[in-house]
Amino acid sequence: MEYSPHCHSTQPVKNKLFVFCIMLSLWVYMLYCCVGYCSTTPSFMMEERSSRNPLKHLQKQDLEMFLKSQSGDLLNNESDADSKGDGWEENKGDAAYDEDSGVAGALNGSETKKLPQAIIIGVKKGGTRALLEFLRLHPDIRAVGAEPHFFDRNYEKGLEWYRFPSGPLQKALLLYLGDCEHNCSDIEAPLPPHASMSQELMPKTEEGQLTMEKTPSYFVTKEVPARIHAMSKDTKLIVVVRDPVTRAISDYTQTRSKKPDIPSFENLTFKNITANLIDTSWSAVQIGMYARHLEQWLQFFPMSQLLFVSGERLISDPAGEMARVQHFLGLRREVTHKHFHFNPTKGFPCLKRPESNSKPHCLGKTKGRTHPNIHPDVIQRLREFYKPFNKKFYYMTGHDFGWD
Repeated sequence: MEYSPHCHSTQPVKNKLFVFCIMLSLWVYMLYCCVGYCSTTPSFMMEERSSRNPLKHLQKQDLEMFLKSQSGDLLNNESDADSKGDGWEENKGDAAYDEDSGVAGALNGSETKKLPQAIIIGVKKGGTRALLEFLRLHPDIRAVGAEPHFFDRNYEKGLEWYRFPSGPLQKALLLYLGDCEHNCSDIEAPLPPHASMSQELMPKTEEGQLTMEKTPSYFVTKEVPARIHAMSKDTKLIVVVRDPVTRAISDYTQTRSKKPDIPSFENLTFKNITANLIDTSWSAVQIGMYARHLEQWLQFFPMSQLLFVSGERLISDPAGEMARVQHFLGLRREVTHKHFHFNPTKGFPCLKRPESNSKPHCLGKTKGRTHPNIHPDVIQRLREFYKPFNKKFYYMTGHDFGWD
């Protein structure tokens, strides 16, 4: 058999051809990626405004997807789950504020962002979270999901921050909506990745809808009345109040759930147990002195602009209290007894939609904690301490809440 040099030389040729094909494929892929990238960059032939708004080249659903991916429970300065807006089970369900509609509303040019016309200003552990969730059932109310703490902790940032706080999502929306003219260079540091859409801006509202927020610490912060009045003297204010003794114990129970090593309720209540002297500097006691706090508010707002909701009746008769609230806000009565289902296990009313067969939405794990056993003498001493404050509060509001 003769040796053929041509037959031996075909192998290197095949190898070279194989390598060439791989390199060609890589170059084609890189060119494809480059073309895809360039197609999303702004054209230098576009008008000046478009060149500053690269998000204009994104599909609207892409931006919505991005915003939804950032959605989550609101951050807050407090670690209290109630202040984060997660005090209710299935909070994203149909009985609560619709996150998707909130995102869509933010991209809907027919809606506008407004400063709140009504604010739930107090009190802590009074039932403010329950009231806010009840109100969110109403189609004419849009509410911030958690507590902005603008008037007591972030006031120096200004009303524009309150309406539309700074952050990466703000910049994205400003660019998309064409509102980023001169102020985008002032955008603050990025928010944590789990910050939600609601943290970025007040909810958008249509004509006839009310914007609301709730921050219970407003009622007991002396600077807040003047600050809200400066924003709008017509703001409607809602205060959820509760038996101050029960409220103080609930406040202590919440704190103890986070800090198990704190002193006993009795030790914190009294400056001197032997002398039976109440420590009014302890916030759990101080908050329940409602009449003293109300005096500060009446320096700036008439009583007609304040509504006091009974935290006890909000549990025993939620539909009745909601009728008062809706009337006070000038809204038609949409939230009725059909929206409530009492859960005997939790001891609180749950929310439901009359037209839906979905599971009722109840208070979450952070609500309805079991209170510690407090000595009856301590409770009696607290009742005696609060009695003159309660009596004055009843007189100021024209309503006897029946706590004594």
